[in-house]
Amino acid sequence: MPAPNDSHIRERLRAAGLRVTAGRVAVYSHLLEATSPLRHGDLVGALEHLHLDQATVYRNLMDLTTAGLVQRTDIGDHSWRFEAVEHAGHGGAHHPHFVCTVCGDVQCLDDIAVSFTDHHGQVHTVGKRPVEVQLRGTCDNCA
Repeated sequence: MPAPNDSHIRERLRAAGLRVTAGRVAVYSHLLEATSPLRHGDLVGALEHLHLDQATVYRNLMDLTTAGLVQRTDIGDHSWRFEAVEHAGHGGAHHPHFVCTVCGDVQCLDDIAVSFTDHHGQVHTVGKRPVEVQLRGTCDNCA
């Protein structure tokens, strides 16, 4: 699926009740194109050519998260990572992440189905419910 164009991004922002600003479009667009969750600092660096300060990027991330267009994930290193809820790789579903214990790289595991059994004996599949699953190990680059 191709990345959404600028007019689709603007439509999504309006539909979510957000005002359309150049900064908000840039942050959301960058997250839609990302292949893995990004930290606030990653976005500030990537969008520095637009002269967006750290506070502006952070406010936009919080607004996008509150509006349900972006989800944030904590992998246990006290640094939130953000990713668009709807883009080609994820289709809006919650999905597990792989975290390298050596370099800290985080990758989305879109092709892996994870199920669990709750205390009532019912089976649930990640992607249908807001459940965070993180697999930890050594990535291929660090192995």
